[in-house]
Amino acid sequence: MEGEEEILEPMSPSAQYLRSSALSLTILGVLEIENEIDDSMTMSLLKDIFLPINPRFSSVMVSNKKGERKWKKVEVNVEDHIIVPTFPGGMSVDYYDECFNDYLSKIAAEQLPLHQPLWEIHILKYSTKNAAGNVIFKLHHSLGDGYSLMGALLSCLRCADDPSMPLTFPWVRTRIRHKSCFLRRIPRFFTSLVHTACDFGGSLLKSTFMEDDNSPIRSGADGVEFRPIATATTTFSIDQLKQIKSKLNVTINDVITGVIILGTRLYMQKADEESIKSKTTALVLLNTRAIGGYKSIDEMIRPNSDSPWGNRFAFLQVPLPKLTRAELLNPLHFVKKAHRIIKRQKNSPAVYLTGQLLRFITMVRGHQAASRHILGTLKNTSMAISNLVGPIEQMTLANNLCKGLYSVVAGTPQSLTITMISYMGNMRIAVTTEKDFIDHNEMMSCIEFAFDVIYKAALEA
Repeated sequence: MEGEEEILEPMSPSAQYLRSSALSLTILGVLEIENEIDDSMTMSLLKDIFLPINPRFSSVMVSNKKGERKWKKVEVNVEDHIIVPTFPGGMSVDYYDECFNDYLSKIAAEQLPLHQPLWEIHILKYSTKNAAGNVIFKLHHSLGDGYSLMGALLSCLRCADDPSMPLTFPWVRTRIRHKSCFLRRIPRFFTSLVHTACDFGGSLLKSTFMEDDNSPIRSGADGVEFRPIATATTTFSIDQLKQIKSKLNVTINDVITGVIILGTRLYMQKADEESIKSKTTALVLLNTRAIGGYKSIDEMIRPNSDSPWGNRFAFLQVPLPKLTRAELLNPLHFVKKAHRIIKRQKNSPAVYLTGQLLRFITMVRGHQAASRHILGTLKNTSMAISNLVGPIEQMTLANNLCKGLYSVVAGTPQSLTITMISYMGNMRIAVTTEKDFIDHNEMMSCIEFAFDVIYKAALEA
């Protein structure tokens, strides 16, 4: 019994929230391979590099007599985690493109087996419109958030030009706050108190009583998280995003959020003109680590790290502005509005208070109740937006050139999620929708149109 206790490690509260009977989220990372896939090194890559990254990749979830969840170290049979599907041979690229999309939707809906560590690798050796083959990393969100899992994934990848050199990333600069006069800080303090009360109160109400209106992007149906999904992707130039950023003195995250909000409103109006009146909220994921870029895995797992492994994120609630004729004539309003809301909420103590509320709920009613609280926040809003920073250079996975990279979050009780990853000077946008409810291709077209409109307006400003 003592030996068993030695191999049990406590699960963080956030890991328990994200794997419960109420909520179970999975991250699918898609690597688009430029050449015909050579999977001869897959086993050694997983055994020698992937598994040693973090003990969680070799652990399963167990509960002790008190009902407390722990990570239990187990022997991993790597072959059980590698899936290579087969489709009929000699078919067209369009056929295999449809096969890939259907397969992605299928595995997104399937739960990972609980008797083994919560990850899988799917290798699809068929040419699609975007790649000669695809590798899908399927990892449960309880293993870590996008930042942690991206760090783990990148540990398995090498720089294409020089495999001995580490991958490099665009550095996210944090703005220096200058000290101001004490008297000037007094009104700011009271304004901050009001904003904190509004943000925290709004978040609490959104998780319990208040919900968005049903609309062309929100079905409001029960069990949305179990329904088939459809995914479309597009690419924007980082240089063009930076031009808009410089013109408006905002962040790239503000720019892309504004583009998505405008594109979403355009889609809603096109699908139903009455939806212009609907109350619609986007949840923007915020990485709460006090960092400016990725850290090594060793630094992440080090005690008291400023970029710790795990789930360190918060939701910022961004109401979608109504789409009026005046705002269509000034599309930059959507970027400026996103900037104001995100800046205010990002610096608000409400983010900290929401985290403390979850800990209090866990302490009083258990992790299932905390999980239901998060579920309520997701379910009562219309969409989720997340953004990750990827490498600047082209990568290789076991000598396979990576042409593109994007991610999909599965299991959310929302009809629309949008994820973004930068790679090789471009921003890859993935729109994931409730299949047969939202036209994912039309939604992507509206976002592309919104980007063109905002970029043109920024150049003319």
